[in-house]
Amino acid sequence: MKYKLGDFVRFVDEKMEGYVTRIIDDQMIGVTGEDDFEIPVPASKVTTVHGFEPESSKTGQVPDQQQPLNTPFQSKGVYVGMVNDGKASSVVHFYLVNDTSYQLLATLITDKQQHYKGEFSGIIAPKTAVKVGSEQLADLQVWPKFKFQLLFYTNQNVLSPEPLIVEEKFKAKDFSGTKKQIPLLNQQGWLIQLDEPEVVIDAQKLKESFFRPAEEKTTVNKPQREVDLHIEKLRNDHQFLSSAEMLDIQMEHFHSALDAAIVHQYPEIVFIHGVGNGILKHEIHKALSRNNKIQTFMDAQKDKFGYGATKIILK
Repeated sequence: MKYKLGDFVRFVDEKMEGYVTRIIDDQMIGVTGEDDFEIPVPASKVTTVHGFEPESSKTGQVPDQQQPLNTPFQSKGVYVGMVNDGKASSVVHFYLVNDTSYQLLATLITDKQQHYKGEFSGIIAPKTAVKVGSEQLADLQVWPKFKFQLLFYTNQNVLSPEPLIVEEKFKAKDFSGTKKQIPLLNQQGWLIQLDEPEVVIDAQKLKESFFRPAEEKTTVNKPQREVDLHIEKLRNDHQFLSSAEMLDIQMEHFHSALDAAIVHQYPEIVFIHGVGNGILKHEIHKALSRNNKIQTFMDAQKDKFGYGATKIILK
């Protein structure tokens, strides 16, 4: 198949043109025109518009540059950035974003019901983003599993981390949050960090703490069903705290309450974080997406909390 999602094509036998928004099989594609109506058409019946640069071809890459002298070495910051195509919004493009000071040797393999396909391999320079694939957002439920493999390299006096292997099966909740600025791309989209350890809560070990001797025993109190994370509810001296300090306190309280809810086998719990600038909500959703004890999460009752609370369903 010579066409990719997001390519701009023109019909051979008709005076029509549009964007490729679906790859049906090796012979058929779906093309969406200005009326936003997708038309199945044989690939042989369309042609690429000469001289037109589709949005999907803009990889957001920046030149491979040396780390500037006296610049702090950045060891964390490898992401998958997901952005809508500028012309065909039903298409999502995937970028590997290297916001670190390492050079990355990266591969992407997809697994669709044990049918494996190599999608990308290459070197990604520091502070560079590279497009590695595209999918039709409407087909999210049948997307393959993505397997990223990363090697880290630098010629500086820094110990490189172990190779990183991350498998991602994207879900609707990955696209439910507010879009944010994607590093290096200067575009709004969704972001998942790959070089961040998965949060694993061992409920069994927490339960075992109840059977320790009295001098060792840690009591895990039952949390409220609705936990208010507004800083004025947590600290009386909040007016003397910096924004970073307040966020740390709120996240610590969030993790403590969530752990306690897991230990006490709550079916669900609500965290009230407010609307504000969205940073606290973003940090909570990021932590939840990496927690293997979470079934799903969503905005809580809008008639009661507006968009200022998140409801969490526990496994």
